[in-house]
Amino acid sequence: MDQSALTLKAFLGTFATMTTPANNTHSVAIGYILWIFGFMGCHRFYYGKKISGTIYFFTLGLLFVGWFVDLFLIPGMDRQADARYKEGPYDYTVTWALLVFLGVFGVHRIYMGKILTGILYLLTAGLFGIGWLYDLWTLNEQVDELNRARP
Repeated sequence: MDQSALTLKAFLGTFATMTTPANNTHSVAIGYILWIFGFMGCHRFYYGKKISGTIYFFTLGLLFVGWFVDLFLIPGMDRQADARYKEGPYDYTVTWALLVFLGVFGVHRIYMGKILTGILYLLTAGLFGIGWLYDLWTLNEQVDELNRARP
């Protein structure tokens, strides 16, 4: 190989390393799927943006304008979430799917090893919905805490 080919290969290798996140905790594809229901704040909760998620929940994505703008902001929200949260044995996307679809039955809590509260959610419909809302606000931090505790 000539010198220019080696230099180009080194540059592309460096570029690939810079653009590939070392910590990929959240998925852009899942973010866009949740964006479809974004007027309820789903994608914002998924990326750990609790306050704006709550605002979107009560204002229909700021009357759909903010929801449309978020179509272009999702890649940035994904990078921020990847930088903020730690990868580990508990997958954020799996935990979020369990919360959204089976949360009132406590399945996401059982997945995270919180068996007693999972059973409590099962018997009380997610503590009458209040516990489910609490988990909507704090799930990323709960998973992050568990992932940081495990090597």
